[in-house]
Amino acid sequence: MTSPAILLLPGWQNSDASHWQSRWQAVHGDRRVEQHEWMRPLRGDWSARLEEEVLAATSPVVLVAHSLGCILVAAWAAHSRNTRKVRAALLVAPGDLEREDLRQMIPGWAPITRQRLPFRALVIAATDDPYCSAERSRDMARDWGARYHDTGPGGHLNGESGLGDWPEGRQLLNELLKDE
Repeated sequence: MTSPAILLLPGWQNSDASHWQSRWQAVHGDRRVEQHEWMRPLRGDWSARLEEEVLAATSPVVLVAHSLGCILVAAWAAHSRNTRKVRAALLVAPGDLEREDLRQMIPGWAPITRQRLPFRALVIAATDDPYCSAERSRDMARDWGARYHDTGPGGHLNGESGLGDWPEGRQLLNELLKDE
């Protein structure tokens, strides 16, 4: 079986050097999907970039998303005709873009697409994420047909969470890929 291409989908403002996604890119050689505009993300533009990257991949892809990147995966999957190229998705700390404060900061992303994903997925979330309650994360996982993993306290599971290379996250990704 061909090794999948791991596509990293950062959230709003990209992932800084201390973020586990940046560490995975450096350590494991995963490929970041670069967006044209990180500060004022447009759902259509971000979806088009993801579509380009999926189409350019010469092997099956695995989507590894954080925060707004999770919402992107759901929106993209609802419209793409190329979801068959996706083996699985790891969706970490989805942001609740339907919350009024976040909707105003990042307009154009609500409502969150709640359609069942056409590939296996795992949502990972903390109990104390300031951008999405555990209950909302569980609801999204259920609607997307994804398994749910509760990390306990951990904040937004980003660079500020102190995860480093986040070996637990990589282990969960490897387990997701074994579940075929």
